[in-house]
Amino acid sequence: MKTLSLSGNAALVTGSSQGLGLGIARGLQESGASVVFHGHTARPPEIAETEHYVTGDLTDTDTPAKLIAAAFDAQVDLNLLVCNAGSIFDIPFLEMDLERWDRTQNLNVRATYFTVQAFARELTARKRPGAVVITSSINGSQAEIDSSAYDTSKGALVMMTRTLAQALAPHDIRVNGIAPGMMRTPLTERWLNTDPAGAELYAKRTLLNRLGTPKDCAGAVSFLLSPAASYITGQVIAIDGGMGISQLGRIEP
Repeated sequence: MKTLSLSGNAALVTGSSQGLGLGIARGLQESGASVVFHGHTARPPEIAETEHYVTGDLTDTDTPAKLIAAAFDAQVDLNLLVCNAGSIFDIPFLEMDLERWDRTQNLNVRATYFTVQAFARELTARKRPGAVVITSSINGSQAEIDSSAYDTSKGALVMMTRTLAQALAPHDIRVNGIAPGMMRTPLTERWLNTDPAGAELYAKRTLLNRLGTPKDCAGAVSFLLSPAASYITGQVIAIDGGMGISQLGRIEP
């Protein structure tokens, strides 16, 4: 189906040096897009020297603008953006301190907002249409124990998707989001491997009876960026195996 192809398009995927972002970036390549990868540190071995790779610490206030400039230098035809960079630094609410709170909001919320702004400014200056996908989480609508700062940041990204879709529609830039459930990534594998019972419980909470993988998100992102989604903007798609629509998930003996 040609409308699902991203051939002739170029995308920047933030936080794509590993895990979910890397899986999304590879999915965009499989759909035909040229991809600019981004990471906080030096190029990882998973990304070839021949591939575009830019670095930048998105907790710094000047990084979003610098990152977008570097991405356009690497790929002048850039017209797609996936704001995937983010992390969790939570501790129990009564122990939360300002440094952890600020680090969470600065990376997950502020950096996303100003990365999209810098990207949109470049597109409007070039009179070029485009599309954006923001990675939120099911934590944006479902609270998790000892995850107050992260949950707050992901809820902000859900509303950010809607309000930026409204702001950028006159410029022919669509903005959508994804809300992944529990995914197997380097970030989550640390505790999934040490808590098999917990991993099994998460799997049973999903209707599909398994945890997700980066590939499960890649297809949805490719779709939202493609011509097939040309009449979709301001939407957040849950990619959670059905966890969010069932009170208890799969009840089995």
